[in-house]
Amino acid sequence: MKSLTNIFRKAKKESLWHKYYPKDKDNIVVPNISIYEYLDSEVKNRNSIAINYFNYKISYSDLFREIDICAKSLRSQGIRPGDVVTICMPNTPEAVISFYAVNKIGAIANMIHPLSAEEEIKQSLISTKSVLVITINLAYDKMKNILSQTAVYKVVIVSASDSMPKLLKIGYNLTQGRKIATPRKNEEFIYWHEFMEKGKKYYEDVLVKTTKDQDAVILHSGGTTGTPKNIVLTNGNVNAVVEQVKIMVPNITIDDKMLSILPLFHCFGLVVCVHCPLSLNATAILIPQFDAKRFDKLLVKYNPTVLPGVPTLFEALVTNSHMNNVSLKNLKYVISGGDTLPPAKNEMVNKFLQEHGCNTHVIQGYGMTETTGPVTLSALGADVSGSVGIPLPGNNVKIIDVDTKEECEIGKTGEICISGPTVMKGYLDNVKETNEMLAKDKEGNIWIHTGDLGYINEDGILFFAQRLKRMLIVSGYNVYPSHIEDVLLKHPYVLNCGVIGVPHPYKVQVPKAYIVLSPEIKDCAKVRNEIKEYCEKNLAKYMLPKEYVYRESLPKTMIGKVNYRELEEENKTN
Repeated sequence: MKSLTNIFRKAKKESLWHKYYPKDKDNIVVPNISIYEYLDSEVKNRNSIAINYFNYKISYSDLFREIDICAKSLRSQGIRPGDVVTICMPNTPEAVISFYAVNKIGAIANMIHPLSAEEEIKQSLISTKSVLVITINLAYDKMKNILSQTAVYKVVIVSASDSMPKLLKIGYNLTQGRKIATPRKNEEFIYWHEFMEKGKKYYEDVLVKTTKDQDAVILHSGGTTGTPKNIVLTNGNVNAVVEQVKIMVPNITIDDKMLSILPLFHCFGLVVCVHCPLSLNATAILIPQFDAKRFDKLLVKYNPTVLPGVPTLFEALVTNSHMNNVSLKNLKYVISGGDTLPPAKNEMVNKFLQEHGCNTHVIQGYGMTETTGPVTLSALGADVSGSVGIPLPGNNVKIIDVDTKEECEIGKTGEICISGPTVMKGYLDNVKETNEMLAKDKEGNIWIHTGDLGYINEDGILFFAQRLKRMLIVSGYNVYPSHIEDVLLKHPYVLNCGVIGVPHPYKVQVPKAYIVLSPEIKDCAKVRNEIKEYCEKNLAKYMLPKEYVYRESLPKTMIGKVNYRELEEENKTN
């Protein structure tokens, strides 16, 4: 059988994937400009709606004006090209404005989860050398506690209510808002509206022209080992995705509305759910906190035409008990990513869409943060059941033997490797892990070794099999058991531990921790509560074990490692 390499050495017309793309659309050209300049060049109608936030609508004209003010505010606070600004926000207009403003002045945006544990936030600020933070007020206490241990000299505090319509703002402040600690004004902390006022008094030009190869954003993942990594993406990485989407999902126009539920600190959320719709002149409907029980109300209220999500989101859709009379006929695209949607669930979602008047079906994608999100997509006729489609234009995919590292024949399962314009620059200040993840071939192409298993059939369609690395997918987020174990083992009461993933009806998987206490520690409710509270302080909420099981010992492999497979098998029988 032929290998993919041999096929690609032939004429372009004989490529496995060429037949799927429109004529002369099998590759892309990435402009040599910044993310901000790309957005500025792509928007054709400044009067159309860019953002809808609880029905507070921001036109493109107003969005660019706010970005400019924010950029000037950043400069007024001393932010220079190359500085790192951490954005610790849910999906709000301020988060979007901040991201583009940071890019406009040539700085780098570090996107982090506002519900991250205090220690995680501190380590992120230190490792990225962040000097300014823009954060939701929910994270104020954490920032206050760690600030002196970092290089951050200014924190901008944002409330989720800042951009809400007047009546909704009043209601929010009387309910949820009153529960949030009010920051004391001092030299280190400043409220968003005061911060923006400083920009209105800054009169110098702030646009810094940068290239596609310049660092633009830092996102986070566990790499190949599960140890938290800072992933550096360039301007070109992010803009390339839009150029690819134009070809793979060609019918998004100024009249389209995307329900942007996935968070901005997630690559899928930032690139696919915000930068793509805005660059395509559509409307991004920002949802800062998703409530599965109110999914029907979201769909009725906003009537989106594009619905991207992770498998858990689509499970919430089909299990919502109030969807009986909700029409989905206006949906043009339904896109699933972040994890694979098994064939049975894919079929279930498609049936549900059809029953609610939708004339499209789920498009599945495969990718990772290290590839700026999507690598393949089951579009343009490559929508075979159980597959994740074909590479987006400009991307190349090959399968290699796990042991020999030689390229596999068509149909044989091996490690998925990816090359193309969206492959990350590398892991920040981590040459060893970068070199383990990225490799250059004889032609000079950079390939990313995903740690995932899959195969490509004779039609060039990629099928994902399973993960080589021990990683869980919890509500679309990568969770690494080894990281949870590292945290647990730092507790003085814990002698040994093992973490596995167990099925969950909504989140797909959740961590389950098996713990062996130190000999001198007596197993009691007080000890168990202390360990649980310790985890809550040092792990993000989505990483917290659903269950803690205490044992005198853990099963071991022949070489003395925790036998995770035995724990998993044992869990199946319970």
